[in-house]
Amino acid sequence: MIKISNVRKSFEEQEAVENVSINVNKGSIYGLLGSNGAGKTTLLKLLTGIYIQDEGLITIEDQQVYENSEIKNRIFFIQDVPFFLPQYNVKQMAQFYENIYPNWDQQRFEELVKVFEMNVHKKIHKFSKGIQRQAAFILGLSTRPDVLILDEPMDGLDPVMRKNVKSLLIEDVAEREMTILISSHNLREVEDICDFVCIMHKGRTIIEKELDDLKSDTHKIQLAFKGPIPPGIFENIKVLHKEKRGSILLYILNGKQDEIVANIEKYNPVIFDILPLTLEEIFIYEMGDVGYAVQNILG
Repeated sequence: MIKISNVRKSFEEQEAVENVSINVNKGSIYGLLGSNGAGKTTLLKLLTGIYIQDEGLITIEDQQVYENSEIKNRIFFIQDVPFFLPQYNVKQMAQFYENIYPNWDQQRFEELVKVFEMNVHKKIHKFSKGIQRQAAFILGLSTRPDVLILDEPMDGLDPVMRKNVKSLLIEDVAEREMTILISSHNLREVEDICDFVCIMHKGRTIIEKELDDLKSDTHKIQLAFKGPIPPGIFENIKVLHKEKRGSILLYILNGKQDEIVANIEKYNPVIFDILPLTLEEIFIYEMGDVGYAVQNILG
């Protein structure tokens, strides 16, 4: 569906995106994660044709995006600060998009207005940040896009509206095989709905995996031994983080769970537990592995 191959983009000799390659399958929800300044927003703007890459190739269904109106008509981009025409209300923006997007669905628009209890006659710039974002979702989903691109999509939404938005997104993916690419700092939201995740750092991708595979290969464990920790216990296991709390040892490890368990049990630990691990923890310790400052969240 979406292919980004060896893409580079720089601004005033500063590399924003450096040799990035990702693939997004049709009908999937793909999470784009990364540190501040990792190049996520630049990559989204390249994908939507706002910027043109310096090198590499960006295609949707094998068609290049930049200056391709046919493909752009099938994409909707909700930026971190949603764009609306000055002094327009929601109804006027709907009429504007109806003239641009061939798949505009007026019935869908009216249904979503009711779901969000939106005042379509009030000028959008007078809405709060959260209501403006709701308006952006109403308009975006009413264009019936094949590809929906979201930059910090839940920012400013209260918990009830977040749940509503996630339900609507999942519904469109299930019913129409809409493809969604989400860039977010809210890893809990990403973890709830994404199938695939990509972690970027300093303009490069460091991980691209199915979310389930990523979680199955990273583990948090606690250990205790009668004496000192046996030498060589983690000789063939990648340790992302270790910490000692009294007699308890806490580790974040990469590897296959059955291999880790078999290796550790050979040393007869007094305590050995595998603990639940969130996407946020995986992100923080993977970033630590590439030298990004991390904080202790093992509590």
